[in-house]
Amino acid sequence: MDKSAPQPLNRLADQGSPYLRQHAGNPVDWYPWGPEALERARTLQRPILLSIGYAACHWCHVMAHESFEDAATAALMNELYVNIKVDREERPDLDRLYQLAQQMLTGRGGGWPLTMFLMHDDQRPFFGGTYFPAEARFGLPAFRDLLRQVADHYRGHVAQLRIPASRVTAALGELNPPPATDALLSAEPLTGCRARLERSFDGRYGGFGAAPKFPQPAGLERLLRDWYASARSHAPDLQALYMASLTLTRMAEGGLFDQLGGGFYRYSVDERWEIPHFEKMLYDNAQLLAVYAQAAAATGEPLFGETATRTADWMLRELGRGAGAEGAFFSSLDADSEGHEGRFYVWQRDDVRGALPARQWPVFASRFGLDAPPNFEGQWHLCVRAGIPAVAETQHLTVEEVRDLLGSAQAALLELRARRVRPGLDDKVLTSWNALAVSGLAIAARCLGRADLAAAATAALQYLRRVHWRGARLLAASARGVARLPAYLDDHAFLLDALLEIASVRFRADELAWAVELAELMLRHFEDPRDGGFFFTADDHEALISRSKSYGDEAIPAGNAVAARSLLRLGFLLGEGRYLRAAERTLRAAWPALLKYPEGHASMLLALEDYLDAPQIVLLRGPAAAIEPWRDRLTAVFAPRRWILAVPAELRDLPAAIAAKSAGEEPLAYICRGTSCSAPIGSLAQLLEELDREQAAPGR
Repeated sequence: MDKSAPQPLNRLADQGSPYLRQHAGNPVDWYPWGPEALERARTLQRPILLSIGYAACHWCHVMAHESFEDAATAALMNELYVNIKVDREERPDLDRLYQLAQQMLTGRGGGWPLTMFLMHDDQRPFFGGTYFPAEARFGLPAFRDLLRQVADHYRGHVAQLRIPASRVTAALGELNPPPATDALLSAEPLTGCRARLERSFDGRYGGFGAAPKFPQPAGLERLLRDWYASARSHAPDLQALYMASLTLTRMAEGGLFDQLGGGFYRYSVDERWEIPHFEKMLYDNAQLLAVYAQAAAATGEPLFGETATRTADWMLRELGRGAGAEGAFFSSLDADSEGHEGRFYVWQRDDVRGALPARQWPVFASRFGLDAPPNFEGQWHLCVRAGIPAVAETQHLTVEEVRDLLGSAQAALLELRARRVRPGLDDKVLTSWNALAVSGLAIAARCLGRADLAAAATAALQYLRRVHWRGARLLAASARGVARLPAYLDDHAFLLDALLEIASVRFRADELAWAVELAELMLRHFEDPRDGGFFFTADDHEALISRSKSYGDEAIPAGNAVAARSLLRLGFLLGEGRYLRAAERTLRAAWPALLKYPEGHASMLLALEDYLDAPQIVLLRGPAAAIEPWRDRLTAVFAPRRWILAVPAELRDLPAAIAAKSAGEEPLAYICRGTSCSAPIGSLAQLLEELDREQAAPGR
């Protein structure tokens, strides 16, 4: 059958997910996950073939081209299975469960595409893997052979297969050890994380561990905090600052960062941060924007500020309003274009030379390695190879002349690149990833002094409230302005955190009220009342083979960690003990994991730090025009454990704990820690002096 011939569209054609719609023309009789597919499997007593991937996934595309677009393979799938396709970004609940199940069944790491075989009647997994090739290679069987073997075995051994399937399901429910209800929560995991990060640190290229290397924004933020906490002591932790700074520098100058267009790719396949896996994800860039902006404020290093600026600009241009999003941010850009990974981004040397004037070419070539051998499949992926002063010296130019020539060359090449076939855009809007973007933009707005980033964060929040907030409940995703799917813990926790972050840029009473609503929803529908912590799905969510709960960071922060820290901040601000107690129960539930693997729980360590030593909340009251200069002065300083809220006197309907802080015609400041606040301070100079005194105090 001619693969190029148009195929009749299957059931995925009307789905909101761009990833599912990518498979609408497959000859496979795909179903989306739902009652129709599950009932058909029960009726036919056929096993379910569950395929989970996402739009920007390179190997998902490979398996689709090799197998799902192949008529013979599709015929086997249709004859032997009920086939279900899932977008893991829309259904992280399913992805989490079946990724863990795959690892338990095979003893191998997970990944995408995820290929799982499920019992026909209860969706328990009995076999699985990730990518399977069309022909046997890489030590993997041919996919068609596998399809026949699994179906044959299933027909004759259903009863026997229920035994391992039941064991996996039972194990999923026992992943979390009992909470440390009587343990003394201490700083031991904080010091343990610091030591372990140093042991795994790559002193030559930065980062942690060997290739492939992933950015670890939570770990980098942890190191910046470790340094800052010791900065005024007799022995400041300069090694922590060095580890963070070297890693941030190498990532920003390497091929992990798009040297022309800005923004970070997903990870580096090598230890040098040189060659990336070329997809660009909103969640990566949102988190890296925040950590680079903080690093710029902490160190004054121009590279960090420039990288944060270019990352924010890329987000707005490529995933935000520049890409047609209506206030919110789209999800990702594909790794592939024209069927090849990275084709949109890499260069032939002669093409670059032909596009640049004679004066620009040697400067650009020296800076970005085009005067060296190719580094990606006979082509050049741009990395910084020489510092600007060194280029200036070798080219007999001034530093400013080099900067000007590089700027002109980059603009010309970016314009030339824009004419290429672009990578695919996943234009769905996810609540959790957009909340991460709002937090990153709010932090960057403070640290970089860019009001436009605060405006972009506000627009994204407005979209989420307008489209994703329905009947006082939150929805997880939208496409073309239509929201769907019940929201998960991450959606609630990240959005709560985003509202608290943007409040330090500009305070709105209605957003604080929304934050309270989200906190109450988490306590009502997600909290584990017996063991503490929060389940990933709500108590009224679709029943799955298990209800998961996790505390460790993955590519995004742990929802439990963000929930705990946000509840602590909100609880201290409002004097709400229920929030503080829920956060403590979460920390106790996570405590065994924190002790065992602290570096894998860096986000939870932020909550632990705030629990052990309450963060400093500076509440400014007075006329908006009078208190905003105070706020701007305070937020210009790197103080990661200080939360500044400028609450205008003219606001009404404030919570009692805030309304009780009187506001007159002149600015007043209150410094609060835990459940106690200072007397009102009426002078900015006095406020700065008091904050400086607190910072210099032992343990601060």
